Amino acid sequence: MKKSLLSIAVVSALAMGSCQSPVPSLNEAGIIPFPASLEAGSGIFTLESESGIKVTGEGEELEILGEYLATKLRPATGFVLPVSRESGNIILEMTSGGSPDSYELEISDSEVKITASSGSGLFYGIQTLIQIFPVEIENESLVDMSWKIPQGKIFDQPEYEYRGSMLDVARHFITVEDVKHYIDQMAGLKLNYLHLHLTDDQGWRIEIKSWPKLTEIGGSTAVGGGEGGFYTQEQYKEIVAYAAQNYITIVPEVDMPGHTNAVLASYAELNPGVNLPNGKTDSLNKAPLDYKMPTTNPQAAELYTGIEVGFSTFSTELELTYQFVDDVVREISEITPGPYFHIGGDESHVTEKDDYVYFIERVQNIVVKYGKTNVGWDEVATAKLLPGSIAQFWAVEENAKLAKDQGNKVLMSPAKRAYLDMQYDTTSRIGQHWAAYIELDSAYLWNPESYADGVGRADILGVEAPLWTETVTNRADIEYLTFPRLSAIAEVAWTKNERKDWESFRKRIAQHGKRWDINGIGFYRSPKVDW
Repeated sequence: MKKSLLSIAVVSALAMGSCQSPVPSLNEAGIIPFPASLEAGSGIFTLESESGIKVTGEGEELEILGEYLATKLRPATGFVLPVSRESGNIILEMTSGGSPDSYELEISDSEVKITASSGSGLFYGIQTLIQIFPVEIENESLVDMSWKIPQGKIFDQPEYEYRGSMLDVARHFITVEDVKHYIDQMAGLKLNYLHLHLTDDQGWRIEIKSWPKLTEIGGSTAVGGGEGGFYTQEQYKEIVAYAAQNYITIVPEVDMPGHTNAVLASYAELNPGVNLPNGKTDSLNKAPLDYKMPTTNPQAAELYTGIEVGFSTFSTELELTYQFVDDVVREISEITPGPYFHIGGDESHVTEKDDYVYFIERVQNIVVKYGKTNVGWDEVATAKLLPGSIAQFWAVEENAKLAKDQGNKVLMSPAKRAYLDMQYDTTSRIGQHWAAYIELDSAYLWNPESYADGVGRADILGVEAPLWTETVTNRADIEYLTFPRLSAIAEVAWTKNERKDWESFRKRIAQHGKRWDINGIGFYRSPKVDW
């Protein structure tokens, strides 16, 4: 009888074991962006209840990173995973030397070790480790399973210094909570810059204490006439701090001299009184613009809730304009520790060319005065750029080349590939298509260093994926347009072009789809992928 029970137990154990999913090789793990170097081993590492996280090296940052990793692993495993400097089989080691964002990850049968010379490097190694675990690790509640990962070695570092995304919080206001949610998703993809488009014709979204009507009036509405909103300076600082915890730097944008109707509706004394002729059409949207700016000063402009662009402008001859800009740049710079200030500069169609150049060149000096580096959309390169300024290429290749020829770097955001607000195809429920329909493969299959004639690898600072919000009203809309395309752009920005592979990406992004499902992220299920 005992022999029979023993036989049943052995058979049952074998049957249960056969039902367990095999541990995929490290080559098959769903790592996005794909690492610079990967060597698969033949065994496995098992995370167990006795496991812990050991931090070694200098700096309080290590304990913070250890706790960050522990909070990612604890809910689904149920393990305590203590963080200490004495023991643990998951090791985070801070060393000296090496490039700032690089890391090494080694998985053996007895331990996992992430080594880097910076906090950002360790943070990126942690993101990779989380992606190597089974997708069930994303659960916020206990999952009864064995936590095994494949052995192997990874050395990794990014191709581009700047890897970012942009949120347009001006057309439709995006809450602090939703911005933080977006930051969480960016962090998992090793993106390190969040560009906030804070102002536009339809809304002003950041408190400026010296010009309070900007938010009182200019922040009161949105595209379609819906409720507006704005960030107090304390809320903005909260976003900046949360981003920093995730090794992401905030880049604030105040778009000017065009896209300024919200300002002109707030302060009549800044209004140049430009009249837009009836029947004028916008060069991109080809939509009729029947909106008129007032013709008599000092009358304030009407609040604007449409989506057409190109009709508003600051007066470039008015000294008060530059006092206004100085105050705005000063107040935002004081609460923005990052190096960049974005001055916009796009689609200023009713600003005379000479006036536009004068304005851009003068505003650049204001930005530098407050210790920041200028960034502007590619049109700014038609002016004389200050050394170190950045031109963000989105539409006109010649402008990108003008920036390069002046000795300045280019940030690559081609609308036909990187604009997350473009529809996937004709059936997309929201989005626009003036630039292109951008399916997942289109967002992935391009090379920044060969995209624009005359702009090579040495001229490029990095890659950024903008999300404009004319058709975006809530988090669900953000997720639908952003994922999975932001993952594709993240790999374009991190991974060397020769290491990119569409067929590999298709398989890896399918694994991310399972993670998004667990996290309740409503992504677009591209027909290009077997989800």
